Formats: sequence, C-alpha cells, structure tokens
Amino acid sequence: MQETTNFHTSTAPADVVRRQYIASANGDLEALRATMADDVEWTEMAGFPLAGTYRTPAGVTSAVMEQLGKSWDGWAAHDDTYVVDGENVVVLARYTATNKATDKPLNVRVAHHFVVRGGKIVRFEQFVDTALVRDAMNPST
Repeated sequence: MQETTNFHTSTAPADVVRRQYIASANGDLEALRATMADDVEWTEMAGFPLAGTYRTPAGVTSAVMEQLGKSWDGWAAHDDTYVVDGENVVVLARYTATNKATDKPLNVRVAHHFVVRGGKIVRFEQFVDTALVRDAMNPST
C-alpha cells in the first residue's frame, strides 16, 4: 500500500507554499498566516509599491496583503511553475489586477523565492518588473 500525504497538513515545502497561494486567492488571511513562521522575513522588491522586509505573519498580512487590497481590484498571484530544491521553492507566477486609482490593468510575470523549514515559510523574496507595476499606477502613462 502506498503512503499518502494530506495536502492540508503536509510539511513538504511545495505543499506549504501552494497552501499560501490558495489562502491568498481566497482572501483567507488566517490560513495565509498559518503557513508562515512566527519570525518570517517577507521581502517585497525594491521599486515595488510596498518595498521592504516585513516580519511576523500579522505584519506581513497587514503591510502587504491588506494594502494591496486597498489599491488594487482583483489582485491575484497565479502560480504556475514550481522549482523545488530541499527547503527552497521558487515559483514562477503572474500578477493580475486593476489599479483602483487609474483603472489600468496589471499583468506581469513574477518570481517568488520561499524558504520553508519545519512546515512553515521562514523567508520570502519577490522578483518582479516594478516598472510595469508603476505604469499601471501612473495615470499619465
């Protein structure tokens, strides 16, 4: 008999990261926070509107996810490719949204690097073309 793993409780790095994307897509901040270590380091890329490093699950959701919801309609990260090497998970994805102030759409590729230890995300780093994000936020472009 083959052993099966419950996706919802799996500590495998790719499963933890996938649960993070699902929670985000569902707007379930509690489930999103549950994927993160208490001392998580979450870095949004320099040049991104929310650039910086945030710590604690509550700090990440209040400073990043809740703020994205204030500025963008339909913000979503569509994860499509996972590259896993031990505790490292790199995800290729696409951000889509519409900026509330300009009504301009955003559709940009992104790479996310996660480090997962003990079934929790301990580190996150975002890589994105920030010029495309700024263009969607700028009414004169």
